[in-house]
This record gives sequence, C-alpha cells and structure tokens, in this order.
Amino acid sequence: MIDFVKTVFGVSIRRACRAVQAPRSTYHYVARRPPQEMLRKRIRELAETHVRYGYRRIHILLCREGWRVNVKRVRRLYNLEGLQVRLKPPRRRVMAKLRSDRSDAMGPNEVWAMDWMFDETFDGKRLWVLTMIDTWSRVSPGIRVCRSATAMEVVEALDEACQRHGFPRSIRVDQGCQFTSKELDLWAYGNGVVLDFSRPGKPTDNAYAESFNAIVRMECLGQHWFMDLDDAREKLETWRQEYNEVRPHGAIGDRPPSAMLPRPGVDLPIVQPPEFLR
Repeated sequence: MIDFVKTVFGVSIRRACRAVQAPRSTYHYVARRPPQEMLRKRIRELAETHVRYGYRRIHILLCREGWRVNVKRVRRLYNLEGLQVRLKPPRRRVMAKLRSDRSDAMGPNEVWAMDWMFDETFDGKRLWVLTMIDTWSRVSPGIRVCRSATAMEVVEALDEACQRHGFPRSIRVDQGCQFTSKELDLWAYGNGVVLDFSRPGKPTDNAYAESFNAIVRMECLGQHWFMDLDDAREKLETWRQEYNEVRPHGAIGDRPPSAMLPRPGVDLPIVQPPEFLR
C-alpha cells in the first residue's frame, strides 16, 4: 500500500506512511527468519515415505527427531510444498508398474500390448474388438470379438491366448476401465504378469497397440461386412492367422511374425529390426 501511494502521488516514504497511518519501521523491516530449506526437505522426505500422512503426523515425526518447530509452521511449509493428502484413496493396482524402467523387449513373450477397438454389424449393432500383439515378434496372440467391452472379456481372452503362446512378462495397456479393473489386476497377480499402464492422454505410450489397430482397421474391419457376431469372429480369426503366418512385416525384415518364434529343437538368433524401422 505504501509503495502504491508513493508511485501514484509521487510523494516520499515519510508522507506515504503518514497518509496510510503506518510506521516507517514497518516499511523498512527486513525479516530475520532463518532459512527453511532443510526443514522443507525433511518434510518432503517424510511425506514421500509416508504418503498417507498429513501435516499433523509429520509434525509428530519431526518432534521425535528433535526438530524444534510448531505444528503451524509445519502446516505452512507442508502446503507450500504441495503435499496435501488426497481425500480419495487411489485404486489398488498390485501388478502395476511405473514407466521409468520401460525398455524394449528382447525376445518373445516379454511384452504384449492390448487395446480395444469398435465396429458394427450390417444392422448397426456395436461390436467390440480386443487386439493383442507381441511387441518383439509382432505375433498377435489373439483377437476377441464381443458385444460389450468388460473386464471379464479381457480375462477370458488372455486365458485363451496364454494357452496357445504362454504367459507374457508384462502387458502394456491404457487407462481404460476394463484394464484398471480388480478382475484383471487379480488375474495378473495370480499369473505373475505386470500391467504396464500408459499415461492418461498419451496414446503413444502404447504405440505398438495403436499401430496394430490401424492394420486391423485397414486390412480387415474396413474390408468386410459382418452379418452377426459369429461371422465377425470367424473373419477376424481367419485374418489373424494369415497375419501371423503369411503377411510380411516390414519391421522384422519382411518376414511373417511366426518366423520370429522359436521352433521345437531349433534356437533362432535374436534378430533386431533395422535402426530406421524401429
């Protein structure tokens, strides 16, 4: 306020303080508060270790460690650090992992990718298509066609695909409700599979699934009329087998994806695609 009066009316500090009825010592006061960097750092460390602790519990821990600080200061620094506790607890995802350690697959069944697509039959009824792809061999372990996209459909499709190809180490999925469900998390926990979730609004985090969906759309869904659910299942399964056994894939040297899988009694060398195709 004093600076505002000085600037607008062009008066001295003495006259500005007299106008707003404030002592000049208040204007010239310089805070002598000691720096709080060490305390703020310790508060953040405790909050990261105990993610469900609020400022009151953190104040108790600080007092046990010997910090001479009251709860009001802890609350102020706690809020400045943006450490407010969420009232809604996060969804439990036992088999979820962070993306920081994501790396390219070095062999078959290391990483799968899944995603949902939709289409319709000739009479306009909705069809949901669950696509799967092995990110290293480019083999499609399975494609499931159903009327509704539910978590149980995902679990049943994974059971069928794993019976044919074995269990993957991890599966990359988006944040859809079918993939964040308790049913899929329980299935992954029971079979030792890690669910690797992409970031919300970042479809490029699941680029293999998005690329495979584009192939399915162009080469199958966009080329056929589907009379009913059984007809769609038959045509998509026929296309999947042709994709795995016949269709040349540019990312693996124009070979069919099945050529990347090891044969009984034969050890295939691990062949990485050319750098410009990765």
